[in-house]
Amino acid sequence: MQPIPYLDLTAQLRPIRDEIDAAIKRTLDNNTFCLGPDVVQFEKDFAAFCDAQYCLAMNSGTSALHVALLLLGIKPGDEVITPPYTFIATSWAIAYCGAKPVYVDIDDTSFNLDPSQVEKAITPRTKAILPVHLYGHPCDMDALLDISKKHNLPLVEDAAQAHGAKYKGRPVGTFGEISCFSFYPAKNLGACGEGGALVTNNHAFATRARSLREHGSTKRYHHDEVGFNYRMEGIQGAVLGVKLKYLADWQSGRRRVAARYSELLADSSLRLPQQAGNIESAWHLYTVRHARRDELKAHLEANSIGNAVHYPLPLHLQKCFSHLGYKPGDFPVAEKAARECLSLPMYAELTEEQIQRVAKVVKDFSG
Repeated sequence: MQPIPYLDLTAQLRPIRDEIDAAIKRTLDNNTFCLGPDVVQFEKDFAAFCDAQYCLAMNSGTSALHVALLLLGIKPGDEVITPPYTFIATSWAIAYCGAKPVYVDIDDTSFNLDPSQVEKAITPRTKAILPVHLYGHPCDMDALLDISKKHNLPLVEDAAQAHGAKYKGRPVGTFGEISCFSFYPAKNLGACGEGGALVTNNHAFATRARSLREHGSTKRYHHDEVGFNYRMEGIQGAVLGVKLKYLADWQSGRRRVAARYSELLADSSLRLPQQAGNIESAWHLYTVRHARRDELKAHLEANSIGNAVHYPLPLHLQKCFSHLGYKPGDFPVAEKAARECLSLPMYAELTEEQIQRVAKVVKDFSG
């Protein structure tokens, strides 16, 4: 049997290859390699997709997060509340500002920041809350916004995995003061390389972000503050502009795959991902849980089924953050998720035959 890859970007690219090639050729012909008209158009289109006023395209989601915190005035000595179970870029942004990531455990079902524990972590040094819509599942935004307003703390959404996800019918990306997206190739909306964006409804934030991403400059060779080279490449803007037109269809395909997995694996011994009734997940990943995760992973690989383990070492236990003083057992829900979670193949182009084969191999192991 043919292997089933964990992710098949070729299958996504094949039907739109001519459009992608034409877009890249236009960029090459026009010599618009840094920012340029394709990036500007993508910014307009992606802002509209998020139902937001402004989108500032950048060279990565990490850069967008860094700029977001700078816009909020985060500085050395400040604290930012965030989850310990996610990709490390969320905490990098805090560290780049000289601030301290303050971790709060995750919810056992959603993998997202547990609102019931956030208030206990607030101190006089807390200056922002930075939740992550992990695996494409929106956070409990009502609860987090209540805390944000009660304590006058700005909220930044890390929506790097949640393009097109909705909370109570509203797209993620406009609940907080600022939201940040990644267009890393493996994301639901992926560039042909690195890319990211900062989304906001705040005109002043958008104006300053535009300057910060381009060396702190609004006029060439005139620099108002220390800035960064965080510009999106013109080719990435061209590619993303093409792909954005297909994102809604790809999201529909991901929902189909997730629904079939959930149906076929309902009587297995796995813990399956759950979608609350008031959210619409982007289904960036379909992540299951099993106490014998590593054995399940080996079983899948022996049967040529791609899979992935995300975040096997929570951030509070990473060597780079050892100075924060956290220890094993501090965040038991996150640590258990790190031991048990496994992601199955997830992309819109998976066929019914492939989905059924993945499910059968999983059930052969788990019963």
